Amino acid sequence: MNAKIDSIGVYVPENKIDNTYFEKILDTSHEWISSRTGINTRYFANENEYTSDLSMKAIENLVENYDKDLSDVDFIIVATSTPDQVMPSTASQIQYRLGIKNAGCLDLSAACAGFTYGVILAKGLIATSAYKKVLVIGAETLSKVCDYTDRATCILFGDGAGAVLVEASESNHLYKPLTATDGAHGKDLYLSQQPAPVSGEVIDSNGKVHQTGRVVFKWAVGTLTQKLEELATLNNTTFEAIDWLIPHSANIRILEAVCSNLDIPTDKCLESVRNFGNTSAASIPLAWHSGIESGKIKLNDELLLAGFGGGLTFSGICLNNQIEKK
Repeated sequence: MNAKIDSIGVYVPENKIDNTYFEKILDTSHEWISSRTGINTRYFANENEYTSDLSMKAIENLVENYDKDLSDVDFIIVATSTPDQVMPSTASQIQYRLGIKNAGCLDLSAACAGFTYGVILAKGLIATSAYKKVLVIGAETLSKVCDYTDRATCILFGDGAGAVLVEASESNHLYKPLTATDGAHGKDLYLSQQPAPVSGEVIDSNGKVHQTGRVVFKWAVGTLTQKLEELATLNNTTFEAIDWLIPHSANIRILEAVCSNLDIPTDKCLESVRNFGNTSAASIPLAWHSGIESGKIKLNDELLLAGFGGGLTFSGICLNNQIEKK
């Protein structure tokens, strides 16, 4: 079975946080944050606003803009590191709120690579012929799990959600994917509430995000450079033939380094980090949606999506864009 994505929806909370917010609570400045990360603003969920709430808003945006009927969705995948609860899954709460009785549901834990993993899994489900419509959501409320005494980490993250509908199609628009993981680096980016060791090492289990910035930066640049080359080769294409690269938006300096390594013009790389911060699983759909709304991404453009993050793990897929501006 072939598959396509021809609809997208996004949402960010109303609470806009610029860099001056952190000047009041940390020894930092707008210039320091912007120069090192590219981030200018991000959005934080309200106290009583959770990942499922952001997800529902993104889904509503998708339905409103693309007039989609979700009553016959077969499966719901929510990629998130910040579920409402560990159990029940956030996906099952979305199923409840949508009233789709026959949909399978699961939460997918792959951090910033989660959205692309979700698309890859949806493609596989449709390939079995047992499923025809899979709703994939990348959503995070990372503001709730940041340590606001950790200057190097808390400035990075924002909240948001993006949703796409992966559907069976007569023509194939989702091409060959690529995934990879280096679990030895799990200790360098984690969020834990119990003292189980990570990668054989004792960790701080305070329920906050922890990151070894320099290690993750170096791994991200090297892995993304290598895996993007492999993904292009796997799909018998070149970076010249790809219209837009949409990687996870963790840090603008990572993206600039990768573009330099691969000789890709930076204006061919779409990001969401400047305006939304690092929204983890939501960053790729936010950048994709912005590219469509701005008129940059056109129908039948060739896209390369690439997620990378906690695990440390990578997932990427090439696809033909079937989403039009609404």
